Amino acid sequence: MRRKKIMWRVYASFLMSAMIAFAAMAWYATHSLRGFHQDQVAVELLIQAQIVAREAAAILPEQESGVADRLCKELGRLMTTRITIILPDGRVIGDAEDNPAGMENHRNRPEITAALKGETGKAVRFSDTRRQSLMYLAIPVRQGNTLLAVARVSLPLAFIDWSLHAVIRNIIMGWLIVAILFAAITWLLSRRISRPLEDIRRVAERIAHGDLEARVARPDSEELGDLARTLNQMAEQLGERMGTITRQRNEQEAVFSSMAEGVLAVDRDERILHLNHAAARLFDLAPEQARGRSIQETVRNRDLQAFIGATLAGTGPAEGEIVIYGNEERFLQLHGTVLTDSAAHNIGALIVLSDITRLKRLETVRRDFVANVSHELKTPITALKGCVETLSDTRPMDPVENSRFLAMMTRQVARMEALVEDLLSLSRIEFDAERKRVTLEPGAIGDVLQRAANSFTVAAAAKLISLSVECPAEVTAPINAALLEQAVGNLLDNAIKFSVNGTRILIGGRLADNDVEIQVTDQGPGIEKKHLPRLFERFYRVDEARSRTLGGTGLGLAIVKHIALAHRGTVTVASEPGQGSTFTIRIPAR
Repeated sequence: MRRKKIMWRVYASFLMSAMIAFAAMAWYATHSLRGFHQDQVAVELLIQAQIVAREAAAILPEQESGVADRLCKELGRLMTTRITIILPDGRVIGDAEDNPAGMENHRNRPEITAALKGETGKAVRFSDTRRQSLMYLAIPVRQGNTLLAVARVSLPLAFIDWSLHAVIRNIIMGWLIVAILFAAITWLLSRRISRPLEDIRRVAERIAHGDLEARVARPDSEELGDLARTLNQMAEQLGERMGTITRQRNEQEAVFSSMAEGVLAVDRDERILHLNHAAARLFDLAPEQARGRSIQETVRNRDLQAFIGATLAGTGPAEGEIVIYGNEERFLQLHGTVLTDSAAHNIGALIVLSDITRLKRLETVRRDFVANVSHELKTPITALKGCVETLSDTRPMDPVENSRFLAMMTRQVARMEALVEDLLSLSRIEFDAERKRVTLEPGAIGDVLQRAANSFTVAAAAKLISLSVECPAEVTAPINAALLEQAVGNLLDNAIKFSVNGTRILIGGRLADNDVEIQVTDQGPGIEKKHLPRLFERFYRVDEARSRTLGGTGLGLAIVKHIALAHRGTVTVASEPGQGSTFTIRIPAR
């Protein structure tokens, strides 16, 4: 349920209380006024009854029939009230409005009963003859000590209501005006009460969000002033303590951050106590999010977990090497030692990580380069050697055979030239990318794809293959246009070479989240799943015999991979045998 603001709670309470008080006052005033009017009417009726009693006392001894009735009707017209004269036995002998002979005995009426006892009787009740509520007042008619009769006068209560109507209307109008004025005053008072509380709440929220410089202005109220002073003191003390803690933390962070090696500290339960920025970069972690979590949860590397476990147990090696797999392999050299407290108790382990990826990579590159280049050059050199030996023979040679050997030598030399050119290109891309010399400028992806497609129009037409480029004009990214065109060209070259005649190749570009995806999709024979993880390695071929027949050097996809890395991106492939292949280059859009 949505909670209400204190202002509206105070305002509603004040206004409701005032409205109830005003309504009660209006009801009481109306009720009192009605009673006052009834008392005034009773006084007037008493005066009229006394006049009627005096006149009746003068005529009743004569006992003339109809005299009392005529007196009632005559005085009733003059006084505009109903006058009735009743004998002690209850018989009505005169009435201003009805025939006394047809009226019932009135002895049991409460006002008559009181008058017969010598008192002034008064009653308010509904009259069956008049069909309305009336006020009755009766007094005894005496001559000396003798009770001759009872004189009663009555007046409809509607007369009183008519008199009160105008007064009540004025009271209600006044009540509404006062209610509106009080509502406005109450709203102002509520704002005055709630505004300091709202200011205190806002400052408390700022303090809770880390703004320890926030302060509350002192309100006029003593209670709220004490609350504001206490909150300001709390913020000041928190600021001092946080400053001390921050300074100490920064000193420690400066020491660890200045280290080129990664530092990782864990407790006995293998939960991370601390890791510096170098270690966080190695494992692609956020230091704040990693602290307090287990090493198994944060770093998915079995060798690292085993090394930490062995270091904690004190039985494992103090040094070791592990490999971290991601966009690229990272080789780490580990040095582990046990952390102890002042009592020499084992409280955890400290691991120092040195990134030796570059050394390993240089060693691997050198070894692979020698092995692969030797393998790739062996075939053309052997073929050239055989051709040279054959052509060097002094015996006469058929011109057709001579031309065939020369053509073979030309093909092998072209193959060696393409191999050297790809090696130099790959080496240059790696060199520039490692030293961040690859210049990236905002450019339209569609233009790059179209230029790459135009370069292979003739080759595609020779195999009746249609090239389609689909890329919205608004797709842009920081790119090196020449390198990216080379990468797309290598993918198109492979797609055309391995596609069946009369098929279609689609080159597409689109935005995907915060990245740009470039896809080259063919309808070729596809690639088996076992080849996909190694497809972008140097000199790796799915079908070595066919690749060499089509003139490939085995470096095209490796060049694509390193161009994607130079753009801080990745390249992937999705393929199934008989379903074609889709190569995707994904680079940041910003």
